[in-house]
Amino acid sequence: MPLVAEGMAIAGIAALLAGIILVRSRFTAATGVSKLLVLGPVCEAIALAIFAAEHFLAARDLAPIVPRWLPSPLFWTYFFGVALLAAAISFLAFRCVRWSASLLALFFLLIVITVDLPGVPKGLHERLFWTLTVREISFACGALILAASQWPRDRKAPLLPATALAAALATIARLTLAAIFVFYAIEHFLFPHNVPGVPLEKMTPAWMPAPVLISYITGLTLLAAAPGLLIPRTRRLAAAVSGAVLLLLTVFFYIPILLTELHSPLAVEGVNYVGDTLLFAATALLAGFGVDKQHNPSLSAAI
Repeated sequence: MPLVAEGMAIAGIAALLAGIILVRSRFTAATGVSKLLVLGPVCEAIALAIFAAEHFLAARDLAPIVPRWLPSPLFWTYFFGVALLAAAISFLAFRCVRWSASLLALFFLLIVITVDLPGVPKGLHERLFWTLTVREISFACGALILAASQWPRDRKAPLLPATALAAALATIARLTLAAIFVFYAIEHFLFPHNVPGVPLEKMTPAWMPAPVLISYITGLTLLAAAPGLLIPRTRRLAAAVSGAVLLLLTVFFYIPILLTELHSPLAVEGVNYVGDTLLFAATALLAGFGVDKQHNPSLSAAI
């Protein structure tokens, strides 16, 4: 396995082990679908740790992505690696999450503004360009919903301005995420032989059983979850089910593909696909955060 892929995998496994230990109290306190939702920050942290390691180990390969108007691209590559690692630690320990999640949302939005949007004229009619752009937006939405869920609320008192703003941003984030779910669902139906989850250009390997069926099930899940995220009564269930399906994809679809690519030039790409899908699964789970917090103290303690 190449050094970069090995380092990324080790970082992800370390975050997984830490997450299993640190999430136990919140997992035990949660009930019903909330037990799945509390895994959202852990999944997010694992993916962030994977990408942080990539920033450290493959900095010179990633530096050209930094906008040209920013000086010292290598410095910014390492800087954002540190930022991703800090966010991962914050999510694992579940400390200072309001601020780490807010800054993470800003990070993803900055990628959209500085890296993706300048490419609109060239990629306007390319499916992959929009798939990647809305992927970063979806990651920002998940982090924003998590941040908003951590602002204090009191059902007997009027919302503070900051809390009201956080609630409004969370609503916008869910609306955006629901639209992205529909967009990705349609792609699953139109391109069922491409890998599912985040439907990128990679084709599903021929040895994978029932690739079209897997793609259709994923697409149907996202399509059903989209309106569910917008209805308070079904929001947590929609987030839990879509997140669970994406987690299953990560474990039983992308990890087996990675294992076949470990000793090939595609090893780093394989780890990236695992991290991408895991981050999208985390985003789906985080969409269920903040629901009924003011009505259920035990749920508030869990998520």
